[in-house]
Amino acid sequence: MTSSGNAVDDEDTFKILIATDVHLGFLEKDAVRGNDTFVTFDEIMKCAKENEVDFVLLGGDLFHDNKPSRKTMHSCLEIMRKYCMGDKPILFDIISDQAVNFSNSKFPWVNYQDENLNISIPVFSVHGNHDDPTGADGLCAIDLLSCAGFVNHFGRSRSVEKLEISPVLLHKGNTKIALYGLGSIPDERLYRMFVNNQVTMLRPREDEENWFNLFVIHQNRSKHGATNYIPEQFLDDFLDLVVWGHEHECKITPSRNEQQLFYVTQPGSSVVTSLSPGEAVKKHIGLLRVKGRKMNLQKIPLQTVRQFLIEDITLSDHPDLFSPEMPNVLQKIQAFCQQKVEEMLEEAERDRLGNPLTPEKPLIRLRIDYSGGFESFNTVRFSQKFVDRVANPKDIIHFARHRETKGTKEEAIDFDALLSRPSSEVLQLRVEDLVQEYFQTAEKNMQLSLLTEQGMGKAVQEYVDKEEKDAIEELINYQLEKTQRYLRERRVEASEEKIDEEIRRFRDSKKNTVEEDEEVKEAINRAKAHRDRGDSFRDQDVVLSDEPADVNMESDEDSVPPPSARGRGRGTRGRGRGQSSTTRGRARGAGSQSGRGGRGQKVLSSPVKSKSIMEAFQAPATRTSHGATKKSYAEEVIIDDSDSGDDSFVPAKTVQRTSSMTSSRKSSQSQSLSNKGVYFDDDDDDDDEFDPFRSSSRHGKR
Repeated sequence: MTSSGNAVDDEDTFKILIATDVHLGFLEKDAVRGNDTFVTFDEIMKCAKENEVDFVLLGGDLFHDNKPSRKTMHSCLEIMRKYCMGDKPILFDIISDQAVNFSNSKFPWVNYQDENLNISIPVFSVHGNHDDPTGADGLCAIDLLSCAGFVNHFGRSRSVEKLEISPVLLHKGNTKIALYGLGSIPDERLYRMFVNNQVTMLRPREDEENWFNLFVIHQNRSKHGATNYIPEQFLDDFLDLVVWGHEHECKITPSRNEQQLFYVTQPGSSVVTSLSPGEAVKKHIGLLRVKGRKMNLQKIPLQTVRQFLIEDITLSDHPDLFSPEMPNVLQKIQAFCQQKVEEMLEEAERDRLGNPLTPEKPLIRLRIDYSGGFESFNTVRFSQKFVDRVANPKDIIHFARHRETKGTKEEAIDFDALLSRPSSEVLQLRVEDLVQEYFQTAEKNMQLSLLTEQGMGKAVQEYVDKEEKDAIEELINYQLEKTQRYLRERRVEASEEKIDEEIRRFRDSKKNTVEEDEEVKEAINRAKAHRDRGDSFRDQDVVLSDEPADVNMESDEDSVPPPSARGRGRGTRGRGRGQSSTTRGRARGAGSQSGRGGRGQKVLSSPVKSKSIMEAFQAPATRTSHGATKKSYAEEVIIDDSDSGDDSFVPAKTVQRTSSMTSSRKSSQSQSLSNKGVYFDDDDDDDDEFDPFRSSSRHGKR
């Protein structure tokens, strides 16, 4: 629905397009689904232009990968340049300190105020857990779009101990919006900060009651563990609307939190990234209108999203059709499943009629519970019948069986079955949960004695998700150094039993503590620093000349290099005829004989050998081996004494207030829905008459 001819869209009304979890680049190499994310993102931005919105608000995970491919980045820039640039005037102003709002940018001001850019639709976005900042410089893919001038990246914090969220203050006519944002933070860490009262949301000093407070967050909303989510009750009660990203199920109709008296909208993802029931809900984006303290959220269904139908079948619920003792029962089950898939395809075809924008091939998932003595059939052979009719022929059938409890004995993990799961199922697994579950069910001699399950899980997650190949090794080395230092300070008797006991005691004392998180973070930072330093040395070592390089490269006739001096770089096997299979290529920034401490150096006198616990305990305190210096793992303490000097905000929750501070709004528990000034339009028909401000006048929220 365009705003032309609509009297309610006056000079006091903000129009904001809301979307979350676009996941650009998801399955971009798939022959059928490769362009789904780009087509839908084009529809979202086209909708923003047709509705003449003031700006677009994204709730994180614009990209699916932390390091998007060139195709993904090119497609994103192409779409944003197509819809975000133009001569349309911007009708709202930013009156907050932009140097604070966009402090992480080299251009700390909103993009439409840049004299070198001609922006018609500004885009404001927080980062998600898929495109979060990484590396020594703490950059993410959103920062590339920000530097290019297409996105205003806000809601970012570098502190891991305390958060102070400063809003972007927007002004249009008589309407004022305080836009708060918080990019993705590990849920356990943010949960702990909320519990310790280390999260503060600043508020405007002037006309505190006249601001519409909008908050964008990208965290777990549903409970995945004791502290692996953020309860809505943790958020401040002065908020009016919370846009919740990260959750993919579309619950865009705002729900009221009766305890905090604010509303929460969950737009969900705009593309199906996992074949789960939550993704089968119809995908929407929202058109939010704000006038004064009143709001209206109009649901807009997305037309280019690929259809997804899912159905569950429990074989034991059909005893009249088949039983485990029945002859040829597998053939009968397979015929029954084929009939179900045919019915789902017919339903998808009926829904697609009249909508040419919807992709032709739907996603089909049939989850079969074969508990009760049944067996599974060959899913690959079954899927061959629907290769040309569905978009996911390899993932149509998913067999599941209810786990039977056997007393108190824990069931071991079947990793072969885990690795054989369809790719869409694996995408839903959390690496740290798998690590923890493995060690909980592993035998006693396979348990961790030096590291904790949580620390190892986070290190493995960094290795898998962000390609930090040194994360696990750095964590082990770091913990080894700390444990050796602890044993020397304790002066433990030099016996294996005593040392093992002290190590277990030292390890258990750090479980689920701040110290454990800090150790993992320190190890990961060191891995990133080593990687960046190695990359810089590698770039410097490239010599474009005919002179021989300083690095010793073994030839076919050379002797085999000593195994103890083998470098840890990315050596590659020799290729071509006549080359020895033991020939290795040049390591990362170093020769193939470089040791652990000589990464990025051309010459190293001798490799440094890591000591075991017993060797380190019996050895002298000082360590010198051919001049090699022991790596220091001293903890870094960063003290931020910066003072913004801006008195335009005061903390939202302050126990004692002076005369210069405004009073907090704490008397909102008895407020009614009509006084909130909220009306929701759940109708998807754009042609209906629309009046978002039909509610009664507001006499003050607090």
